[in-house]
Amino acid sequence: MARMIFPDGSDNRDFAAIQARLASIGITLRHWPAPTEARAGELLAKAALEDNEKEELLSAVDNRFEELKREAGYVARDMVVIHENIPGLAEMLAKFEKIHYHDDDEVRYILAGKGYFGFVDAQGAQFMLEVNADDYINVPAKTEHWFTLGDSQRIKAVRYFIDTSGWTPNYTGREMLFD
Repeated sequence: MARMIFPDGSDNRDFAAIQARLASIGITLRHWPAPTEARAGELLAKAALEDNEKEELLSAVDNRFEELKREAGYVARDMVVIHENIPGLAEMLAKFEKIHYHDDDEVRYILAGKGYFGFVDAQGAQFMLEVNADDYINVPAKTEHWFTLGDSQRIKAVRYFIDTSGWTPNYTGREMLFD
């Protein structure tokens, strides 16, 4: 379940309060249980997945894709599987660890593992959100944010797109208040 973390090290685990704070800057957070079937559990426990295994997991959550297509016009989805044995992992993640925004929404449905989205609100205040399995997050286009795995080295998430070309990070140069 999601956890909000502040620069002074304090945190908030109240899901409704976290949803409200995120909603104030246009971000949607939902609780969507990950698939619990035995095969899905096997796949979610593996570090790496073959393309056909990713497709199996995507099929297991196709109902969510259909829902997002109806709600907001999403047209594509894929699965990102990050683990400690990916060559060049640090360089890949470094692209997203600086404050940036995208021209399309950044939408993630976390199926396994965890990561951290950092946000900048309208007043310039910063906070981080730990996302875990069962968390769905929609970061609207043009929202300043960053992403890191932190001490975690694994995450499996479905990414949803309206326009895949809008996913390039646009760096703002803003200083981050977190180490």
